Amino acid sequence: MSVLSKYLSVIVWALAMLVLAVPASAQAQRDIAQDSAPFVYEVERLENGGGGGAGAPLDLDTPLGLVESFMAAGEAGEFERASAALDFANIDTSARAMSRRDVTSALYNLLHRSVVIDWAILPDRPDAVDTETSSKDPMAGTARRSVTLAEIELDGRSIPIRLAREQAPGGEPVWLFSRQTVANVPALYAVYGPTRFEKSLPSALREQAFWTLAWWEVIALPLILLAAALAAFLTHLAIRRFRGRFRDDAVVHGVLRAMHLPAVLLAFAASFALVRETFFRLSGPVKDLLDPLQLILIIAAFLGIVLSIIEAMFELATDRRTDALEDPDNGEDRDYYTKLSAIRRIVTALSMLAAIGFLLVASNISSTLGFSILASAGVFGLVLAFAGRKLLGDIMSSVQIAFAQTARIGDAVQYEGQWCFVEKIGFTHLRLRTWDERRVIAPLSDFTNKSFENWTKRDASLMMHVELELDNRADVEKLRGPFREFVEQDEDVVDPEDASCEVVGQTGRAMVVRFMARSSDPKCGWKMHCRLRERMLAVAAGLDAAAANEPVPAYLPREREVRMDLARKDEGA
Repeated sequence: MSVLSKYLSVIVWALAMLVLAVPASAQAQRDIAQDSAPFVYEVERLENGGGGGAGAPLDLDTPLGLVESFMAAGEAGEFERASAALDFANIDTSARAMSRRDVTSALYNLLHRSVVIDWAILPDRPDAVDTETSSKDPMAGTARRSVTLAEIELDGRSIPIRLAREQAPGGEPVWLFSRQTVANVPALYAVYGPTRFEKSLPSALREQAFWTLAWWEVIALPLILLAAALAAFLTHLAIRRFRGRFRDDAVVHGVLRAMHLPAVLLAFAASFALVRETFFRLSGPVKDLLDPLQLILIIAAFLGIVLSIIEAMFELATDRRTDALEDPDNGEDRDYYTKLSAIRRIVTALSMLAAIGFLLVASNISSTLGFSILASAGVFGLVLAFAGRKLLGDIMSSVQIAFAQTARIGDAVQYEGQWCFVEKIGFTHLRLRTWDERRVIAPLSDFTNKSFENWTKRDASLMMHVELELDNRADVEKLRGPFREFVEQDEDVVDPEDASCEVVGQTGRAMVVRFMARSSDPKCGWKMHCRLRERMLAVAAGLDAAAANEPVPAYLPREREVRMDLARKDEGA
């Protein structure tokens, strides 16, 4: 027992020492990173500029000091002094097309015009330890020798602007723009630098006005918008004139009418982008604001043109076959066009999602507008879910109606007491055409959450009925003969044996007589219904006695009055 206890004691002691040793080792490593030799890139020799000029030397001790002093020297035009912040090791001096001063000037121009510097991420410590970040950040409390200042797109990839802490043998560590960053400056400047037109402007116009805008940019921005608006106006006139050459019912006329507005929008956005890229390259913050808006307009215009053409072709196909679709024997075509309409809506929804996805990827909106912060917190998703809940519900309802075929294009339905034909099943509504050629726009929820009558769902034939109020003394049997004669002779009555004449109600004033007959379809049924009413009213009026022959025979209802003076005479007699 004592031996076992001895072994257990040894094991416990070893575990305790191990637990204590792990934090001590980690602390030792951290102390080494912070307190021993600096965390740097060791180079054979520094290849930064000479730092000449009358001003004070640049502050190369910290990342913040490096960027602040470099931008200050660049703003003062002292590029010889500012060149001390760049590592020129990767630039081939024998074949370079730009001098060190030109490269320094180009880098300043890029940072000033094409980059929004986030000063909050630049540490003001030689070891670049981020003291503001959360303890959950894996880099919290860790010394760094490289800091990413910004990223610029070039040839479909992001080019980082990095700061590196370098040390030559026997020298002090300094922060510089990394050699790879400096090597990328000529290529970046060729894309994002000023155009020939800008370089030809007077120096007074190239001076800074406010924010990061030069005076020429303040003047150019309204001119760019004016040029884009002029291009859009000319496009509008051209499409309208070209559309006027065709009849209103022509296919080309319908397509041009549908794509008119998206084409004008595309002309505006494309002209805006073309003028910007050709003549004017606006500075960073304005560029970061305009680029996503410009891309949104172009994508929206292309999407609008495609969807408008699809919509116009479908509308033309269904409008030209309206009478054929409403034919009672044409159920297969109604099924086909209804399913085609559902597929069109699905394609539209998928195209919109694809356009939104392409926009998010192409515009890099996640890094420019704080999108990632909102998305990580779940706020953006909640906003989208709340805003799109009703729209998505309506879209799913339209697809449900189309595939379940509760209401098909061309079906005759009764909506709020009105006889209508279904003309279109949209994303959020149904377009109905009434018997008197009016258009009723009904929400989809009325057809998914409420009951409605579909007169052509299975069998287009419809039992029509006419109700007449006749005097309680009317002989209904004398009406059945003329009614039977009508149903046997009328061409719109099918199956005369189904026809009936019945008393279905009675009040103190009159009784209600219902005449029922079946028609082949709702259109024919309505006309037959009107003829039947006219015929039976004429028969009842012909059988009704004249006023002099009261009280019988009586068919049309009477208003009865009691004369009290005659009643008293009868009592006196």
